[in-house]
Amino acid sequence: MMAFPQPVLDYWNRTFWLDPTATRGDMALSISATLNPTRPAMILETTDGMVRAVVRPEIAEQWGAAASDIGSADDLKAWLRRAGVTLHDPDYLFYLTASERIEPIAATTPRRLTEDDRAVFDIFYDTASEQDREDAWVEWDHWAVFGYVDHDRLVSAASMNVWPDSAIADLGVLTLPDARGKGFARAVVAAINHFSRHHGYEPQYRCQTDNLASVALARSCGLTLFGRWIVATDTPDP
Repeated sequence: MMAFPQPVLDYWNRTFWLDPTATRGDMALSISATLNPTRPAMILETTDGMVRAVVRPEIAEQWGAAASDIGSADDLKAWLRRAGVTLHDPDYLFYLTASERIEPIAATTPRRLTEDDRAVFDIFYDTASEQDREDAWVEWDHWAVFGYVDHDRLVSAASMNVWPDSAIADLGVLTLPDARGKGFARAVVAAINHFSRHHGYEPQYRCQTDNLASVALARSCGLTLFGRWIVATDTPDP
């Protein structure tokens, strides 16, 4: 597996490798009462072939002898569905590798937005479609917001939300349709990634696995695929 930054590895190891109740080859199942009850299961499939899963105790109580029969991610997903757990569509997780360097971006191009930019951001946000806003999750009140202003018009913005108890800054990027394909998004992501690392946080880029444009953007920004993350979307029906 690529040499990802230690804070990234520490976070996911802490989240998934708790006290495995069952291991089989590259599969490890763990139990945690700290998972949000409305999201009682998570699965992480990393690019090195490991499959890690963590579930709440009330889900694990239903395992019984079945835990030893779960030998693949597909087995696990099927078992969770039978247990009444609905799984969200998977997200890809991208990170910079430990050796990846980001050069600073000139202040005349993408820059951190300030309170003086609030009106420009609001116009930009209102111009974007509801679906694009939902997919991107770029918000003014996030830890850091960067944007690319082209001829006094904000055309692309990225924001980061720091995950609790971690050194991970979750990234979203939104570009207006008529500004796509011009390198604005790539420049904004590079700028906010540089800012993030400079302040001690590892940038995390998430996107749906079928969002090919977003996957291409991640790769063009020097980000490397870490794995697929799947989260339960609701509480199982008793």
